[in-house]
Amino acid sequence: MADILIVEDNNEIAELLKDFLIVEKYSVLIAKSGEQALELYERYGAGIVILDIMLPGIDGFAVCKRIREHNNTPILIVSAKCEKEDKLNGLQLGADDYIEKPYDIDIMLAKIRVIFNRTYNIKKIKFDNIIIDKTAHEVYRDDKKIQMTAKEFDLLIYLTENKGRVLSKELLFNKIWGFESESEAQTLTVHIKWLREKIEDNPKSPKHIITVWGVGYRFEE
Repeated sequence: MADILIVEDNNEIAELLKDFLIVEKYSVLIAKSGEQALELYERYGAGIVILDIMLPGIDGFAVCKRIREHNNTPILIVSAKCEKEDKLNGLQLGADDYIEKPYDIDIMLAKIRVIFNRTYNIKKIKFDNIIIDKTAHEVYRDDKKIQMTAKEFDLLIYLTENKGRVLSKELLFNKIWGFESESEAQTLTVHIKWLREKIEDNPKSPKHIITVWGVGYRFEE
């Protein structure tokens, strides 16, 4: 998953913001149209979406609405459309903030930093009889430590942090094993099986890691 997806059809603005974000150690993807934004988001995911409104094809409002239908990913609308109606529309569609162009880059970076800390800096995840300690890279079931490989742990974290969202097999594989991995796609299926055996009461009838046939998987608490 990329840290940040920039949706901006002005190449100069997009590349300049990307350069600043890379200095801050964020991984960044750029989309230059609404359609490309949705395609990249569905394929790779994003920690934050920085979204322009005036785009070729479908506009930023439509992109915001589509993302928000199924996901809680933070969305920052960044636009030269500064009328009150535009701001209200963006916020009502689910944007977390509406920033006017031109913006101060230091203010933008500060907002992004705060959102990442607030949204993703959760040290422990709990559900049913499972506790995941992200700092220690440990998982407990009924207060007993479960042995997990690094890939199993990364996969479990990604699933739990995207609970309720249908994650495609391609997205999961690319996120955990990398775009250039030489591992087989079947590796994901095997790891899902192993995770179910470790966290599910009945691995053959899982209630947490749900198969969405023909697409991928969804995590439910």
